[in-house]
This record gives sequence, structure tokens and C-alpha cells, in this order.
Amino acid sequence: MRRSDRGSVPVLYRAVVERGRAAHWYETGAVPDTIDGRFDMIAAVLAVVLLRLEREPEGIAPSTVLAECFIEDMDGQLREIGVGDVVVGKHMGKMMGMLGGRLGAYRDGLANGTLGAAIVRNIYRSNAPAPAALAHVEQSLTALAKALSAQPIVAIIAGELPR
Repeated sequence: MRRSDRGSVPVLYRAVVERGRAAHWYETGAVPDTIDGRFDMIAAVLAVVLLRLEREPEGIAPSTVLAECFIEDMDGQLREIGVGDVVVGKHMGKMMGMLGGRLGAYRDGLANGTLGAAIVRNIYRSNAPAPAALAHVEQSLTALAKALSAQPIVAIIAGELPR
């Protein structure tokens, strides 16, 4: 899709980023407020949204565009922090692999009713936080997934993430 054909998906991507940057993840959830920590939270929220989109046929094309928005944003972020052209592709490949792994981990965790292990591995990078912080992040991501399940797909595609 050309940029002009993306419809409201860039609005949805901005909503995902805004949700991933919300202060409660870093304050109550003790997610490291670092470049990596912010990437991990944005990727977690993005994964939950992508998992919701993939469940309905009309969500498939927007999910592809949403992933493209993520790729473009991460490419721009890498360049902004000074990563050179020669290694941007390598970093992007690694980030996409990380997103793919998170999709699988969160899909399995949501299906099994517990995201704890996936969160510790993918957000805290295997350094488990205090139980209350982990519980906050797990409950918040689970609540987001549940709220997205109840929301019409057209509203999600329009960038309306539930609060």
C-alpha cells in the first residue's frame, strides 16, 4: 500500500505508541524507562492489537499496514539515535524477529490465561520485577486484550483503542 492508501491505520499506530508510552507502565509497572523499555512496551501493545486484528478477515490488511507503520517508525528512530545506514537493516531484522516472537508468546499467554512468563522475558528481558509491578503490567495487557475483543474491528482500525 502506498502511504496515501493507508486509511486510518497511521492513526491506530499513533494510538498504539501513545498507549505504550503511558506513564503507568514505567511508574507502577517498573518497566525500564529506556529506549529498550519503551520499545518493549510499544511492541507489547502492538502485539495485543495485531492479535485482535488477525482474528477477523477485515483486520488482516490493516494489520499488515500497522506492521509497516511500526517498521517505518523504528527505522526512523534508529536513524535518529545515530545508527548508520549500513547496520539499520540488521537492527530492523532483529526488531521484526523480536516482534514476531512476542506475537507468539502473547498469543500463547492469552490463550493459556497468563502472560507473566512472556512479560518477564519480553518486557523485563528476564529480570523479573517486584510481583506487584509484574501483576500491574500483566493485568493491564490482559485488560487491553479483553477490551479489544469486545470492540468492533472498524473502531480499532479507526484508531479507537479502549481505555
